[in-house]
Amino acid sequence: MDYSTLKNLKTSEFEDAADGYRAAGHMAGSAKDALEQRINVKLQNSLSGEAAEAALTQLRALAKDFHYTQVECGVISTALTALAADLQTAKKKLDAAVADAEGEKFTVEKDGSVTYPAAGDEYRGKTPPGGTANGVTDETAKALNRQAANFDPNPHFARAQAYADRITAALEEATAADEKWAPKLRSLKADDDLTVSAADWVDAKKDTGGVSDGAERYLDAIKAPPKHGAPEDNAEWWKHLSADERDAYISMHPASIGAMNGLPADARDEANRTVLAETRGQYEMRLAALNKSEPPEFESVGARGDMKYSQKWLDWRDKKERLEGKLKGMQAIQGRFDRTGQGGLPEAYLLGFDPDGEGNGRVILANGNPDTADHTAIYIPGTKTDLSTIGEDDGDTPSDLKRSERLWRESGRLAPGQKVSSITWFDYDAPDNVLTDAPSDTYAERGAPRLHQYLEGNRAAHTYATGDTGHTTVLGHSYGSTLIGDTAKTFVRDQTPFPADDVMVAGSPGMQAKHAADLGIDPQHMWAMEGGGSDNFVTEGGRAMGLGGGGLIPTDPAFGGNIMKSDAESHGSFWDTKASAASLSLKNQARVITGRYGDVTLEDYLTLKEMAH
Repeated sequence: MDYSTLKNLKTSEFEDAADGYRAAGHMAGSAKDALEQRINVKLQNSLSGEAAEAALTQLRALAKDFHYTQVECGVISTALTALAADLQTAKKKLDAAVADAEGEKFTVEKDGSVTYPAAGDEYRGKTPPGGTANGVTDETAKALNRQAANFDPNPHFARAQAYADRITAALEEATAADEKWAPKLRSLKADDDLTVSAADWVDAKKDTGGVSDGAERYLDAIKAPPKHGAPEDNAEWWKHLSADERDAYISMHPASIGAMNGLPADARDEANRTVLAETRGQYEMRLAALNKSEPPEFESVGARGDMKYSQKWLDWRDKKERLEGKLKGMQAIQGRFDRTGQGGLPEAYLLGFDPDGEGNGRVILANGNPDTADHTAIYIPGTKTDLSTIGEDDGDTPSDLKRSERLWRESGRLAPGQKVSSITWFDYDAPDNVLTDAPSDTYAERGAPRLHQYLEGNRAAHTYATGDTGHTTVLGHSYGSTLIGDTAKTFVRDQTPFPADDVMVAGSPGMQAKHAADLGIDPQHMWAMEGGGSDNFVTEGGRAMGLGGGGLIPTDPAFGGNIMKSDAESHGSFWDTKASAASLSLKNQARVITGRYGDVTLEDYLTLKEMAH
């Protein structure tokens, strides 16, 4: 970049363009929200049939278009802001050098060289003549110029050379910024069709990476998030960022922001939806490429040419099934987004997403905003939970995502006029096998720090949003209850209160403690229920194999707490509905979630005592 260009450059024009793209991104995001939360909802609730379904399909595709526009506008806005910051830094250096030179009555020429007047002691009746200094940045050349200045009789030469060097350095810095950003900005363009494809989302992720690599100076100028910060520290950091700085962080670091406990649910949701869309695009492209490279299924062995499965084909099949399973889970999450409004179902918030976390994947999905809810239920699933099946119903047994929805519906029915949020929290490595893995506490021990941080973050985000903590219930099914037990121990060790008002378990094989009080849980706010059929295998197995402390599990009277009546006929039927009405098990859970403790139906203690003997 030459001197005249940088001298007359108005970096505000780049900043104005960045603001324009930022505004366009916000409008696209608002349009996406309007489609998902209002227009599609009204269409679903008022019309039915093939025409309505076709219209919904088109509107959902349009929402995807708006989402893609929102993401790309965020990337472009950050790129232009970072470019302006880089150029502004160089321009400030140039302007300062020119001002200093002109302050000494030197002349800065059009090529950036500095002309200085005659000065110094006369020699043979003549004043040492003036001259022109041409800037250099090479250290060897600088050293030679310094030596020359020591012998030059004109005292202006050394200072003029210093100014010229500063001007040249500023020009080189601006040129480097221009050369760095020009190709990046040229690459920020979409194809010319109206379909947002998997390749488009993969390209968007690539764009983000390219801009992030170049935006170091701009991003470094923003206060960085606290390293290993507690959720309250994260919430405090976010609170003091400007809106533009928040946008930049979401655009450049969606995975990090999406996983940061303590941040507002809407920020985490926006970030994680980007991660979901980009990841889904990557996986779809991987699967398409894999389908084109299927090796021969069989190979001959032995002298007789017997056939057996090819190992290459078996490996190919395993990769294909893994990719299809992950994509199935991602579609289940999208399916929940699409169900918004059905039967009053509220907006969904994707609070965590990692397709490969611990191998099984990770998902945190909320029905309704937990930051502003009067009542929040955090449902933690157990053994065999996997991203690939998290939205899959098992016969009449609802999926983990559907269980959380049913909790929301029944709780909302019991708390009219109040805000309810129910969360499926699957952010740990759940045991894969009931017999070989589930009897071990290892999975719960490893997952406890993650649940600990999430619960702290949930409380911090709610406090920052409303000024109070709201009413929170943590509900563990099966091995999820064991995880709650290990998590409660981390709070006991830290001598801090468990950040929930109620703890509830269903089909628990044990919480690694003899008594609720040992976990720092008030027995009056400890709730447990047990089912029939296959649930007996889980509860008695946990008692026998050591997940219960001293052979005690939460549905034992000696454990301490409230033992609720349940009509669940199996280990997975605590969330069943009967004749379109909630089962007793589901009703009792909702009563605890909404704080209607007096309405909870409890088991008769004497009957339980007789059963125990």
